[in-house]
Amino acid sequence: MSRMLRIVNRVLLGLAGLLLVVFGGSALAIGLGADPPSWWIHDGRHDVLLSDADRTRWRDDGWWWPTVIAVLSVVVLLALWWLTAVLRRRRLAEVLVDTGDGEGALLRGRALEGVLAGEAGALDGVERAQVSLTGRRTVPEARVQLLLEPHADPGDALHRLTTEALAHARDSAGLASLPAEVRLRGVKHGAERVN
Repeated sequence: MSRMLRIVNRVLLGLAGLLLVVFGGSALAIGLGADPPSWWIHDGRHDVLLSDADRTRWRDDGWWWPTVIAVLSVVVLLALWWLTAVLRRRRLAEVLVDTGDGEGALLRGRALEGVLAGEAGALDGVERAQVSLTGRRTVPEARVQLLLEPHADPGDALHRLTTEALAHARDSAGLASLPAEVRLRGVKHGAERVN
């Protein structure tokens, strides 16, 4: 769902931005004296967006107000859905661990995050590690941020993270896989003095 939400966010924001740029740019260009095409909504520099005749054209028709209310209601519902989807808590609260007896146990997501962050932070060359779990409780995904020491090898740190910390977390939770998105950042340090 997170990937789908990112795609919907980007498409909606892109379309909204494109519409604002096109209509705002055209209004600015026409306001500065550019000649609009004959089919455009503005006729000239002193034209208004909606004239009195345009605003009151369908006011007396029986279908106008129900249609306006229905369209605005759909827009408000979609905006509320989008807002709740964006603000919803993305962290995984619990992970379903297969106990082998056909049942299962629930492991707190924060506990697994803490253990994984502690093990990743103890790796050579890693100064600090932050972990958050996302996804579903049967198929969790890890987001790992590693702050590397100045002289650490990023390839080695990534290899040890996947073969040690992530492998231990995956095996201890009895998961078939534990996909991870890893972000590496280096510690800022001052220039060294050479003698």
